[in-house]
Amino acid sequence: MLHHPPACNHYTFTHALQACSLAHAHQKGLEIHASVIKCGHLHDLFIQNSLIHFYVTSKSDIFAAHQIFNSVLHPDVVSWTTFISGLSKCGFFGEAIDMFSAMNVKPNCSTLVSVISACSGLGSLKFGKAIHGYSLRNFHEDNVILDNAVLDFYARCGSPESARYLFVKMPRRDVVSWTTMIGGYAQRGFCEEAMRVFQEMLQTKEIEPNEATIVNVLSACSSISALSLGQSVHSYISSRNGFSVSNLVGNALINMYVKCGDMGMAIQVFRMLKDKDLISWSTVISGLAMNGYGKQALQLFSVMIVHWVHPDDIIFTGLLSACSHGGMVDQGLMIFKAMSVYKIVPQIQHYACMVDMYGRAGLLEEAEALIREMPCEADGTVWGALLNACRIHGNEKMFERIKQKLIHMKGVSAGTFALLSNTYASADRWEDATKVRNDIRSMRLKKKAGCSWVEVIPEEDSENGVFQDIESKRMHANLQHTSYRL
Repeated sequence: MLHHPPACNHYTFTHALQACSLAHAHQKGLEIHASVIKCGHLHDLFIQNSLIHFYVTSKSDIFAAHQIFNSVLHPDVVSWTTFISGLSKCGFFGEAIDMFSAMNVKPNCSTLVSVISACSGLGSLKFGKAIHGYSLRNFHEDNVILDNAVLDFYARCGSPESARYLFVKMPRRDVVSWTTMIGGYAQRGFCEEAMRVFQEMLQTKEIEPNEATIVNVLSACSSISALSLGQSVHSYISSRNGFSVSNLVGNALINMYVKCGDMGMAIQVFRMLKDKDLISWSTVISGLAMNGYGKQALQLFSVMIVHWVHPDDIIFTGLLSACSHGGMVDQGLMIFKAMSVYKIVPQIQHYACMVDMYGRAGLLEEAEALIREMPCEADGTVWGALLNACRIHGNEKMFERIKQKLIHMKGVSAGTFALLSNTYASADRWEDATKVRNDIRSMRLKKKAGCSWVEVIPEEDSENGVFQDIESKRMHANLQHTSYRL
């Protein structure tokens, strides 16, 4: 057709550019753009809109898309929406909001979806609420895509109450609605609420969970180490016909069992995966290290290398942690040196593991020498590891030397200072302990409070296939009664 220019019209170029966008054929799209110029169709609005869409989707070329947009004499709502959507998807959230504010045509629902997504990315609660208000005043028909975008906005901007209210009031909800609600709760730390929404989803049978729903709910189980609930999700996956366990779901299951301390099931799921990726190997190796199976972590690493899987920095962090907790100094040194073989530059976390490993083994001089040889400046984490080793092995001289460094160092955590204070207190140096505590207050540092979880096995409602945590309600009532008496 290019050899017969009269045969090409705006429909031809529009469909060709759409095909290039879908196939990510950037070079071919550039050739079609050149043909558009040669054929004299450059100022055709349909083709200009297709070119904007091509540039923002093919190579995220916002500069070229902006040039095309500026060449449009009278941009319509499609022109504005396509460019705003491209800005938002490429991470230019502020620019997307500015473009929306500059619109001289009435936006449609797709425009609002794009700009509300930009508000989510920017965390702009005030402007996002204004967009939501505009949609309520101007669009009265049901639009589940727009409702889901607004739901995601409230969930990501830290307004779970507003998200829940909108979710309950939605006239129509799809699997994205439920997944957004579960994911929003899980990401903000409201993991129990995320589990309740998932149980409600199964109970109402309004829609079946998809892969993303399962991953989000398993993430919630991992965060609160809810093994029994995680097992119930695993049982649901196994019992559901036609639901194949992908790498994404499999890795989420492995992570859940690892965080809950059930390494037997984690390895069982790992073996079941047909195509193990780097995340699969990394999760199991780090899990073995975390749960005290250091030697097994090193053995699995050897198997991974045999399978030609290239390790990353996260795997080496897990391996060094395993060597540290297992007292395997020689193996730790070998692992640390092996990082250069795979062209991985050691980061702060790797040096912290090495210092901790030396410290646990009582090799305090070697630990301090390693810190001096570090190519970057050691932070509070690294010095804190050595400080703890000095406390354990009673090296007061080195302890005082490190303390002087920590006092004048920026970015030291409250936990490190609390360790310093507790060490003084255990040695009956109460004045020094009090001084450190006062310094923590003056620097406005806060140590995150520790917490313990007591998991109560839920009772299954076989009729609905959901789980009712009856015992926890009774326990909560007893705790309230005890608190009242105290």
